[in-house]
Amino acid sequence: MHQFNSEVEELAKEVLEYSLLRLRTDPPLDGPKTEEELFNLVGNTITENGLGGHQALKLFKDVLAKACISTDHPRYLAFIPSAPSEFANLFDLVVGASALYGGSWLEGAGAVYAENQALKWIADLANMPKGCGGVFVQGGTIGNLSALVTARNTFRSKRKDVSRWVVAASSDAHSSIKSAAEVMDIGILLIKPDKDGSLQGADCEIAIDKYHRENPNHQVFALVATAGTTNLGIIDNLKSIAKCAKDREIWFHVDGAYGLAALCAPSVRPLFDGIELADSFIVDPHKWLFAPFDACALIYRNPKLAKKAHLQKAAYLETLDEDNEWNPSDYAIHLTRRARGLPFWFSLAAHGTLEYAKAMEKTMDVAKDAARQVREHPNLKLLIEPTLSIVAFERIGWNIADYENWSDKLLSDQIGFVTPSSHNGRPILRFAIVNPWTNPSDISEILATL
Repeated sequence: MHQFNSEVEELAKEVLEYSLLRLRTDPPLDGPKTEEELFNLVGNTITENGLGGHQALKLFKDVLAKACISTDHPRYLAFIPSAPSEFANLFDLVVGASALYGGSWLEGAGAVYAENQALKWIADLANMPKGCGGVFVQGGTIGNLSALVTARNTFRSKRKDVSRWVVAASSDAHSSIKSAAEVMDIGILLIKPDKDGSLQGADCEIAIDKYHRENPNHQVFALVATAGTTNLGIIDNLKSIAKCAKDREIWFHVDGAYGLAALCAPSVRPLFDGIELADSFIVDPHKWLFAPFDACALIYRNPKLAKKAHLQKAAYLETLDEDNEWNPSDYAIHLTRRARGLPFWFSLAAHGTLEYAKAMEKTMDVAKDAARQVREHPNLKLLIEPTLSIVAFERIGWNIADYENWSDKLLSDQIGFVTPSSHNGRPILRFAIVNPWTNPSDISEILATL
């Protein structure tokens, strides 16, 4: 089963040919099929004697892959797309074929070293202090959860009189913050942002102090700010929120899964002032730093606190617990992990940081042009000027059914993939522009259908 024979070699050539074809050509948009449709096309794929590698690959290429929407298509503008560079995609093949283990220094020193170089670049962009560090985890949900577990563990040792631990965040915070609170069985204090959607330190101060007065045995142990909301791309006032947290000696975490990628763009870097004061933050290279799924960079000001919270102990793991070695498994909620940061590292190392800055600026230029096109469109209303690369707008006179029907037809016609969202209880549309291959002409083609 594991022998590399002539049959495997031929299959390897087919796999590489398919992978290279996918890289060389514009990605198809494609779209989902129902389970019944897929069963009628491929039937049961797991059989007693096996299909053979060539037939299984043919089924995937001809049917299953085409029932998936290509997130790197230049007109895939829903949710937060993915736009991995060719170098990152190619190196993902290397990572997958190499059986690299990314959990410990002993087993993967070279891989861990490379990942840490990529993490250091992000940390340096944020002006984090020497001695900071972190790990690449699966995604923003695991990153936020791991950071909050570290925060609670840090404060648990200081307070024995607390009956309820609480995390504070904007009411517009990502759903993963609420999910983390449920998983951790803690309270969540939601604070209303200002009229522009940005959370302010002064409002946090009022809300947290009021909560503590009314709940003397409860303790807000962490305050979460968002650096680029998923829906509208709004950046909270990081500096004032950091002051609120520091004055109350609570943990300051920044969820920058989407927006903090723009730290590398000189034109908007000042918008993130205050990030250097964070106790922890996340940013997902698979969102807007041109890496493939799945890679979230989780960085701590003091990683020793994270290790205290997450280090797993067992007899068979004792040989890994060396003080002078960096084991990525010790810094988040995981043990086994693939070296998921390597494709990002390879792309960054190969292209250089200047190319990353240029690509980032280009996506924001396209967003500005998209906003202009929306303003000039007779049927559309721009909600806010884009801060980063999210462009949100309304179709005048439409209800949610109109939006959904339009979205379905847009995909069916293979023009683009844009899904409805909502803001203040009203349905809206939004473009999430993170792909350097997206051009103003792509936006024009979609807007022409509205």
